[in-house]
Amino acid sequence: MPRAPFDWIDGATERRERAGLVRVLRPRAADQDLLDLAGNDYLGLTRHPAVTEGAAGAARRWGAGATGSRLVTGTTALHTELEESLARFCGFEAALVFSSGYAANLAALTALGERDSLIVSDAGNHASIVDGCRLSRAATAVVPHADPEAVRKALDAHDGAALVVSDSVFSVDGDAAPLGALAAACREFGAALVVDDAHGLGVLGEGGRGAPHAAGLAGDGDVVATVTLSKSLGSQGGAVLGPERVIRHLVNAARTFIFDTGLAPASVGGALAALRLIEAEPQRAGRARAVAAELYARLTAAGLTAARPDAAVVSVRAPSPEQAVQWAARCRGAGLAVGCFRPPSVPDGISRLRLTARADLMDSQIDWAVDTVLRTAPTV
Repeated sequence: MPRAPFDWIDGATERRERAGLVRVLRPRAADQDLLDLAGNDYLGLTRHPAVTEGAAGAARRWGAGATGSRLVTGTTALHTELEESLARFCGFEAALVFSSGYAANLAALTALGERDSLIVSDAGNHASIVDGCRLSRAATAVVPHADPEAVRKALDAHDGAALVVSDSVFSVDGDAAPLGALAAACREFGAALVVDDAHGLGVLGEGGRGAPHAAGLAGDGDVVATVTLSKSLGSQGGAVLGPERVIRHLVNAARTFIFDTGLAPASVGGALAALRLIEAEPQRAGRARAVAAELYARLTAAGLTAARPDAAVVSVRAPSPEQAVQWAARCRGAGLAVGCFRPPSVPDGISRLRLTARADLMDSQIDWAVDTVLRTAPTV
């Protein structure tokens, strides 16, 4: 008798359970009584009245959805305004908005990864970059984490067009990429640099203008950045920023732009309102970094092992996947939501709690969060 089509799933489920790697969805209430250090609301804007009204006003004016691909019916004057504002704020010539940061990364890599070209990708890059490399027509060389010399060697071994892609801030440990050294390696071999600034926008650079701006690379003709609107901007969606000719090319060649429904007007309106707030209140970026530094200093002083944060991600090591899950659950039970990263989400196989520093945290909330993480920590 032939096997049922999905019998193999049972075996995969059993292996996950034995390894302590089962993931479950946990619906949350709109008014949950938790201090949220699990999400990516770095500047505390997702519930800001100006941002929520920006989203609501856009929905009232333009409707609940974009109604189709942006090349058919989905582009509004609001989309164009957001693109122009993002490019101006971050220091690039032009921008193109997508339905998610994931889609933006897929677009950049598949549309810019020419056949017979090479993509050099950091081993710690986000899954969307990994998938973009796989879907592109280019060969891919995965190099050790944050290693410009390895990038240089990979480029030297290739004869032809190439691009280097890296997160600006890596989401697991919160460390920043050596963008200046990567750009120098690219220019030595005539390669382009693509920077995923999902965790840098709003936190790094002057007033939160992002890691490429901080590195003096924004607006350069050989640099492209991708961003998400769902972290510091408190909304939803993504964008690619770069030279005008690159953005025009994406409009004509990026499948996640051409064949995807445009970003919903509410998300566009919310992101645009958040961007205006960041411009008006540039101190938010510094506050987010200061909160991260405070969390790191106090947790490590108490004996926990954590990665020094370069932006707003604070990563605290756990003894095992099972204990990481239990630790996060104890935090939640005490009223604190924290992230829990386990294999395969962590490339080095080490499980972690991931705390998000937020610019809107009060000193008393920082005190309580540190105390909660310490009180619930596993004994080893």
